[in-house]
Amino acid sequence: MNDFLEKFSGREPYLMDKEEYSISAVLVPVIKTNGKTQILFEVRSPNLDRQPGEICFPGGMLEKDESPSHAAVRETSEELGIAEENIELAGPLDLLVTPIGKVIHPYVGKIPYDNISPDPVEVKEVFTIPLDFFLNNEPVVTKGDIAVRYDSCFPLEKVPAVYGPGWKKQWNFSVYYYEYENYFIWGITSKILVNFLKIINQSNSP
Repeated sequence: MNDFLEKFSGREPYLMDKEEYSISAVLVPVIKTNGKTQILFEVRSPNLDRQPGEICFPGGMLEKDESPSHAAVRETSEELGIAEENIELAGPLDLLVTPIGKVIHPYVGKIPYDNISPDPVEVKEVFTIPLDFFLNNEPVVTKGDIAVRYDSCFPLEKVPAVYGPGWKKQWNFSVYYYEYENYFIWGITSKILVNFLKIINQSNSP
């Protein structure tokens, strides 16, 4: 009767409904210049279809049968014009699942700064911010809501907490942002930064 329970013994979990998510990887690029540790950011090209002009880390979708760590290195190489062998992968941050169905594998790595040649198709410009700025300045924290619309076949009247006609409130989440000079860093990029800094602060704790 309970033989089916053996199917769960030693099982490795996978991402449920994986085909409904977009899976990507990014790199938090660390550089050392003039004796200071800095974080490199990209400004996306204004000609891109998705998030034109926004600030981000290098990264992108996984190719078929590609590991997340290699995707992070490959995308950084392609976007910044750095040979893959010159990107020193340090390790992963925590996995990020966004309210809009994106699964992101963030990594940290050291890159050279003297021979960067950004791809103008994807990158308008790059800039750096000293790590000390983030260690000494907390992000501003606000809140956001995500709601989903259901089609007419779904009996929405049977579900409590309706958000509006045809909508149901689904997710309340934290939104972080930093301002540095004339740069505004928010969204997924700032969320990854917060996780990156949390791990650094944990490792520095007594």
